[in-house]
Amino acid sequence: MTGSTPFRKRRFRKPGDPAETRVGATGPETGPGAPGDPAVPSDTVPAVPSATEADEESRHRHGAHRLQAVKNGVRKGGEGARAAALYISDRIIENAPRVPVRDLATLRAQFPGLTPDQLADKLIAGAANATSTVGAGIGAAAMLPVPPAVPAELAAEITGVAVIELKLVAELHEVYGLRPPGSLKDRSLANLTAWTEERGVDLAKPATLNAALGGQMKRELRQQIMKRMLRSTPSLMPFLVGAAVGAVVNRRSTRKLAEKVRTDLRARAVPWDALPQLPPLERPSQPLPEPIRAAVEAPEPSQDPGSAQA
Repeated sequence: MTGSTPFRKRRFRKPGDPAETRVGATGPETGPGAPGDPAVPSDTVPAVPSATEADEESRHRHGAHRLQAVKNGVRKGGEGARAAALYISDRIIENAPRVPVRDLATLRAQFPGLTPDQLADKLIAGAANATSTVGAGIGAAAMLPVPPAVPAELAAEITGVAVIELKLVAELHEVYGLRPPGSLKDRSLANLTAWTEERGVDLAKPATLNAALGGQMKRELRQQIMKRMLRSTPSLMPFLVGAAVGAVVNRRSTRKLAEKVRTDLRARAVPWDALPQLPPLERPSQPLPEPIRAAVEAPEPSQDPGSAQA
């Protein structure tokens, strides 16, 4: 417009131009040319992480800590389960020679007029009832507000059920005429091997009896106990739910084990009239603990309680 100051055009300067350097040096103290504050080129960006990157890194660190905590918990839980299985296996091996087993003559006197399969049915039903009672009792005890007692209750249940089933396995061998040879200790270890492997003792392979306490049998015993621990865990549920679940699970497990052993023994059974005269079984020198003995000596179904043999 007429009368106004004409606009003075500014030419563009390249970086590093002397005039631009002079302008930066003569600027105010708070500007880029302030003393002690070197000028930052216009094409340089400070390497400062954004808030999103910081949050992402924090989440990664937190997730890594949680994953490590989970791994540590799983490792400690596995070590605790192995220690519990080792403790229970030692108790079962210790109680195996103390199990009172009835010989064939005693069984036929208590259940007269029965065939081998009918007598086996009676023994299986009695053992299933006994393990069911143990499971129900442990499930009811789990209602008590004593958390430290839970591992002890679980160990007591597995040990009691194992002793009942060991007695059943030994008496099924008597019924089908396949008593393991040897002393009380030898027969106890043979029956323990049969319980661990869920099959009958093969009398034609004495090597399996001599290696009864070998490393393989102990590993199989611990594996069997670990499976029993997993199956027995629901019996610790509160509000009497665990009692019902424990009773059903134990009854089913005992029947399943008994059918496996009986099927194996039946294929190699010796008829009663072809059996030689066998000596009576010796009594254990040491009795079982009182709670386990009470469960083992429970009478079978349709049997007079007064006639049950200790």
